[in-house]
Amino acid sequence: MSRIGAAVGELESYASLVRFSHSIFALPFALQGAWLAARGTPPLATLGWIVLACVAARTAAMGFNRIVDRDIDARNPRTRSRELPAGKLTGKSVVLLVIASSGVFVTAAAQLNPLCAKLAPLVLFVLLSYSWTKRFTWLCHAVLGLSLALAPLGAWLAVRGVIDRQAWVPTWIAAAVLTWVAGFDLIYACQDADFDRKARLHSIPARFGVARALQCSRGLHVLTVGFLVLAWWQAELGWIYAASIGLTALLLVLEHRVVRADDLSRVNLAFFTLNGWIGVGLFAGLALDLGFSG
Repeated sequence: MSRIGAAVGELESYASLVRFSHSIFALPFALQGAWLAARGTPPLATLGWIVLACVAARTAAMGFNRIVDRDIDARNPRTRSRELPAGKLTGKSVVLLVIASSGVFVTAAAQLNPLCAKLAPLVLFVLLSYSWTKRFTWLCHAVLGLSLALAPLGAWLAVRGVIDRQAWVPTWIAAAVLTWVAGFDLIYACQDADFDRKARLHSIPARFGVARALQCSRGLHVLTVGFLVLAWWQAELGWIYAASIGLTALLLVLEHRVVRADDLSRVNLAFFTLNGWIGVGLFAGLALDLGFSG
């Protein structure tokens, strides 16, 4: 039993290391790209490879981030209990996880079509390079947004196999993801504004202050709703997806009401709970819309 318990504990540490539950941020938008490309449910085999590619890519990116940031995490009171600084996992084991996950991602992409196979190394480069950006630019939040914005574009290409005129549809979804992720990452980064300044790390809260960062976040989320409306219009979708966009706008308003420059105590509610519902709600709205219209 002790060996089983140790194995379970190690698996839990790996899941915590890569924040496996946070797949809810990117995966629903990848599924939106796939559903839009197929105008309904995509082939199950294609869908399976898309899901595997998304999970593997995110695992590789998060594992690489934890390796690159382990010394910084050890100095930051908020993050020193993470798996690597706390000694729950070894650096070697996480490196192996990153290599294995990268291999799974490239393999899954190759199973989809030749275009995805060719683009996989470039996508992986973008995903991994984010971890270095806060060392030299406060635009790191936008790079993180770009990393997740590749999900709907990649899933569209996985189904279509070509870049055609209708590719504007997933492009608007990708733009919405970029601004949405950059916006909520700004909120999350406000917690570390003081530490980042002392550590000479770059972020918008550290460079311009928490109040201005929250203003910027609100502006980005206005753009998010606008891009979703453009996707709705370009794809000629119906009232159900329009309603899910309206719900998204309400959740974003709530997100900004629960976090203030002088009170960051509810950042986790804004970051995890509300944003999780946004991704799921938009995908559910799209799937239902296409289902009824089809």
